[in-house]
Amino acid sequence: MNHQPVARDNFEIAIVTSLPLEYNAASYIFDEFWDGFANTVEGDSNYYTHGRIGKYNVVLILLPGIGKVHAASSTATLNMSYRNLRLAFLIGICGGVPFTHKQTNGVLLGDVIIGSSIVQFDLGREYPTRFLRKDSSLDNMGRLSKDLRTTLRFFETDRGLAQLREKVAIYLGHIQRAHSMRCQGRSCERYNYPGTSEDKLFEATYHHRHRGSGTCCSETSTCELAYLASCKDVGCDESHLLPRKLLDVKRTMEEQNPKEAGIPTIHIGPIASGDTVMRCGEARDRIARIEEILAFEMEAAGVWGEIPSLVVKGVSDYADSHKQKRWQDYAAATAAATLRALLGLVQLHGKSQISWSILPKCYLLK
Repeated sequence: MNHQPVARDNFEIAIVTSLPLEYNAASYIFDEFWDGFANTVEGDSNYYTHGRIGKYNVVLILLPGIGKVHAASSTATLNMSYRNLRLAFLIGICGGVPFTHKQTNGVLLGDVIIGSSIVQFDLGREYPTRFLRKDSSLDNMGRLSKDLRTTLRFFETDRGLAQLREKVAIYLGHIQRAHSMRCQGRSCERYNYPGTSEDKLFEATYHHRHRGSGTCCSETSTCELAYLASCKDVGCDESHLLPRKLLDVKRTMEEQNPKEAGIPTIHIGPIASGDTVMRCGEARDRIARIEEILAFEMEAAGVWGEIPSLVVKGVSDYADSHKQKRWQDYAAATAAATLRALLGLVQLHGKSQISWSILPKCYLLK
C-alpha cells in the first residue's frame, strides 16, 4: 500500500470538476483520502481534496463556478501549488451530439466522450447574417501531446476499446455499490442506469415549450418556467421523437441482459467548449456538422491551455431545448468510472511522457 505523501510535490494526477454532482461521483473512485495539505502558494484560494487512486497520488478540485474563465484561473493556481502534476483529467457531464456524418452508430445518453481535441465554438465574430468562428492557429486550442495522441489511438482499436469498456464496467459497478452502502432512501439509485425508456431524442426543430391555448409560450419563444419543467409537464408530443436503430438494439439488450445494457459506450473525438449552454438542436447540428464534434461542454477550453489534460465527459442530454437532469448523476458516474479505468492502464514516465499498459483480465479493483 502506498504511504501518505509528505508534500504537495508528490502529487502526480489532478481531477477537475465543475459541479458538486461531478465531484460526488469522482469521490467514489478514490481508494483512500488524505488530509494535511492545506498550505498552498500565496493567492491560491482553491479547495483541494487529496487521496490515492491505485498507485497514484491524486488531488481533486471543485471549481468555484462553471465556464472556461473559472476553469482557467483555478487550473493555473492548481499548477503552481502542485508543481509536479503530470496529467489532469477534466471529468463530468456534457451535452452529446446524437449523430455526425462520421459516426456509424451515434451517441446515446450515458455514453462517454474522451476529447481528442477542443473547439472553442463561441469564439468568433457575430455578423448580421451569421457567426464566424475564429479558427486561425493563434485562436485554436493546441493539440494533445504526442504521447496522449498515441495512447488514445490504441483505444480506437476494437481490442483497446473492449479492454477499456471492460474496466469501466467494473468501476461503474463499484461506484454504484459504494453509494448504495452509504445512502438512505430513494437516493440509493442515483447512479443506476435510467433505462432506454428515458432516452428520448426529439427532432431538432421541435422545441420544448408549453403547449395549449392561453400559455405564455408561442411558436417563436419559450418562457423560463418551461425550460425548468419536464417534457411531460409542458406536453411535448412524443410523436416527434426520432427513431434510432441503436436505441432499439440497446432496448433489446436491456430486456435480455440489463447489466450489459447499463455499460456505456466510449467515443473518442473532438469536443466543443464555450461559455454558452447549448440548448438548441438546430445550432447543435449545425456546429457539429461544421466542426465534426461529438459533445458540448463549458470548461475544457480553460483547462486545456494550463496543464496537459484529458477531457472525459458522460453524456447527460442531447444539447437541445429538451435538456433535463434525469441522466446527470449516471453520466457523471460513467465519466468517473472511465477515468478510473484509464488510471489503471496509464504509466507515467515524466511530465510529458505517458504510455499505457494492458493489464491482465484478473486485474480487479482492490
